[in-house]
Amino acid sequence: MATSGMATSANSRAAVPPPGSAASTTSQLSPVFPTPASPAATSTQTATTAAPPPDAPTPDGSTDDGTSPAEASGFTSSIAEIDDALAARMGASWRPGCPVPLADLRYLTVTYRGFDGSDHSGELVVAESVAPDVVEVFHRLYDNGFPLASLRLVDDFGGSDDQSMSADNSSAFNCRTVTGGGGFSEHSYGTAIDLNPVENPYVSGTTVLPAQGRQFLGRTPGPGVITAGDPVVSAFASIGWTWGGTWSGPIDYQHFSASGR
Repeated sequence: MATSGMATSANSRAAVPPPGSAASTTSQLSPVFPTPASPAATSTQTATTAAPPPDAPTPDGSTDDGTSPAEASGFTSSIAEIDDALAARMGASWRPGCPVPLADLRYLTVTYRGFDGSDHSGELVVAESVAPDVVEVFHRLYDNGFPLASLRLVDDFGGSDDQSMSADNSSAFNCRTVTGGGGFSEHSYGTAIDLNPVENPYVSGTTVLPAQGRQFLGRTPGPGVITAGDPVVSAFASIGWTWGGTWSGPIDYQHFSASGR
């Protein structure tokens, strides 16, 4: 979710197809997004996997067949600038006056494991400064088999944090203020990510967001659940990000950020 007590809006959750293409720095999959419904939601197409790597990489880090180590493991990713088509699509999450210009944001695609056990291609927008580190985190999550229910831009939910969380959608950039006003949330800077909001809810007193997350308040380890010291927390810690699950209150089990807010 957002940082401590983040604001939400009640906008439409109608999905908008991802842009047809974007100039990427690495090979890119065509995103395939399951309909946001439940952790069991599946896609009609799985991400393409590459052949196993040869015994030794070439000096530039690629394998003999030209694939990167990430591709050889089944994980693929791309980092691209925000082009005009994507800027138009991001009308719900970015507007003039936001603290970070579009030029300082990057559009990522990454392979992730779904709750259905299959590979899917997800998308998120983060700050340019953290984009390579974020790709590395998702690579580690993939290799550790940590499943995600959905990984789509919050714009597919009209910019509504409530709608995105209810769909168990993992997301990053969204320009909005914290609950009660008084400043931009960490998501507004592209330096915060929320993972599996249903399995990892935001908790403030008796308030649980999303409401479906109430069944996970016991924090029993399970698919998609984040717990202290697990591979997810360790992956984000490796790039200097902290987990909202360690806050004294409110507690934001889904939230990771560069600033700790």
